[in-house]
Amino acid sequence: MTGRVAGVVLLLATLQAMGIGCSRSPDGEDAATDASALADAGDESGQRPEDTEAWEPVPPVVVPGRNGVPPSDAIVLFDGSDLSAWSAEDGSAAGWRVGGGAMTVVPGAGNIRTRQGFGDVQLHIEWRTPAEVSGEGQGRGNSGVYFMERYEIQILDSYDNRTYSNGQAGAIYKQHIPLVNASRAPGEWQVYDVVFTAPRFAADGTLVSPASMTVFHNGVLIQNHVELRGPTSYIGEPPYEVHADRAPLLLQDHGNAVSYRNIWVREISAW
Repeated sequence: MTGRVAGVVLLLATLQAMGIGCSRSPDGEDAATDASALADAGDESGQRPEDTEAWEPVPPVVVPGRNGVPPSDAIVLFDGSDLSAWSAEDGSAAGWRVGGGAMTVVPGAGNIRTRQGFGDVQLHIEWRTPAEVSGEGQGRGNSGVYFMERYEIQILDSYDNRTYSNGQAGAIYKQHIPLVNASRAPGEWQVYDVVFTAPRFAADGTLVSPASMTVFHNGVLIQNHVELRGPTSYIGEPPYEVHADRAPLLLQDHGNAVSYRNIWVREISAW
């Protein structure tokens, strides 16, 4: 062996011993050694990885919707065709107009509500204020979505339209100001996605836990699990009053031709 070759062999042996130039697979000996070390640590503590594995209950499968289609477990309240899921507050036929895949407030026809009652829900609802701007402040594109006929998230044309902050679009009316104003221009469709948790009452009627809402407006978080101080009121702060565990959703006729479409809910249940 020549002196040059012997030098190269010695250099390679030295680099290999130092771990330089050697590739190690994450699935190789080092990974196995690390896993063995973790297992040993678990044994020493008296705990095993499977001690914290929960296999029951198994979450049910829900097929997510695509391109505006509701998820597979949704209750569709309006698909653009008719108002069969809705009535006037006195139980008679809802008097709003249906056309072009939307339902629109007929001013003076009154509020409408679902025929079915709900408690905790995830709500998806799309809405549009009139493209032709008329009025200002609270008189411009005003309506509202009421959970359990009592707890309102405000509908309003709040695009370049100043009003009191806890009364603009996305406000929990007169209670919680939205984190941001995510409003689109008049005449454009907008979306609310809301998680509503109903209040809980004890057997004697006292409040156990208040209602709460999380709201996304056009995909933007605007209410982050806020607690409601009571039902919606125009004047003053009303206290909670015991009511049924389930009650209808209500859409408000506030005298403006606001339109709605693609309304569905998912009922939320605990394990």
